[in-house]
Amino acid sequence: MLWRERIGRYGYLAPAALFAASIALVPILVTFWLSFHRQMPIFGISRFVGLENYRFLLEDARFWNALGNTAYFAAFSVVLELGLGLTFALLLNRQFRGRAVARALVLIPWAVPNVVAARFWEWVYNADFGVLNYLLGIKINWLGDPLWALHAAILADVWKTTPFVVLLLLAGLQVIPEELYQAARIDGANAWQLFRHITLPLLKPVILLVLLFRTMDAARIFDLIFVLTGGGPANETETLVVYAYKLLYRTLQFGYGSTLSVAAFLFILALSLAYLHQLRRAWELRG
Repeated sequence: MLWRERIGRYGYLAPAALFAASIALVPILVTFWLSFHRQMPIFGISRFVGLENYRFLLEDARFWNALGNTAYFAAFSVVLELGLGLTFALLLNRQFRGRAVARALVLIPWAVPNVVAARFWEWVYNADFGVLNYLLGIKINWLGDPLWALHAAILADVWKTTPFVVLLLLAGLQVIPEELYQAARIDGANAWQLFRHITLPLLKPVILLVLLFRTMDAARIFDLIFVLTGGGPANETETLVVYAYKLLYRTLQFGYGSTLSVAAFLFILALSLAYLHQLRRAWELRG
């Protein structure tokens, strides 16, 4: 009877599992298949080229520029978000009057749709009428200057997604037993020692989880960059996903665009696996 019950349970789950797998796997498999072809429907071109697209990818200076922009954007934004998020989470974890209101206000940027947030920052950065130039008393073309454009996009992303980091870290802080802090204070530990020896070690799995989510999200950034700069000026803010979009939907190079999509997928997958490895080690040490 036991094996019949197991078959019955798996039988109930099978349709949903197959449906979910088809949604996730079929686009990936089709993209891999297209990456081995020269596919340009607008010119009637469709032929198998093997690894030719990947060979060209390794020689494509624009690809390496997009990869560098993606890595820089992800690293810079995630580090800033983690630092600010941890700071705000520690403050919001304290007891003070109006804490509930403060927690609600912190989440407002995260609730704003990405395109709306991008338009908001586009006005903030406006060279002629922008609030930022007005407050600083200067005139800089933040989104048109190659030196500032990517950093301006990073600042907008940090504003938008830091609340998400705060929310996860605050949840992690809530489950740390207060008795540990009380015992450490009795032993004479100061605030820094409490943070270093209790808060940080017990919060490490949550921090790694935050890094995993945010790095994956930042590495596939599209809408914010696309609305703010479109990848310009001179491709200085063009990320892997933006470059792939231009190839696939503007020039209809389905073959090489799919190759670039595969490269972006593998890049994000490698980062995810590295974080998951560290996350598993953190949980093993904690257990």
